[in-house]
Amino acid sequence: QVKFVESGGGLVQPGGSLRLSCAASGFTFNYYHIAWFRQAPGKEREVVSCISRRTISTNYLDSVKGRFTISRDVAKNMVYLQMTDLKPEDTAVYYCAADRDPYPVCTLIRAKGLYEYWGQGTQVTVSS
Repeated sequence: QVKFVESGGGLVQPGGSLRLSCAASGFTFNYYHIAWFRQAPGKEREVVSCISRRTISTNYLDSVKGRFTISRDVAKNMVYLQMTDLKPEDTAVYYCAADRDPYPVCTLIRAKGLYEYWGQGTQVTVSS
């Protein structure tokens, strides 16, 4: 059974930090690129960052560059998103997703519909 579970969300003040985690099981984690998406109320789901299956590449949405860091622990089947200097506009539900694109590096232009597995999401709220 495929499971893809996010955790680590919560309420944080502007300028604060959070670390999101995504635990994968039930599929061959190492075969997949992993991305973090987010969806704010009334907005489209957007990709925030991705990391390739062998950690050859990482990519970031321009608005989070320098503030967010994606990483993966192959031995633990985990992916993380370290978020610092959080802003109110980062408020959203954050999702991790897995993509078995044969291309060796991940890209932010990959269509959402091509991601094979999705987590249920974790809420991040940035507010004073």
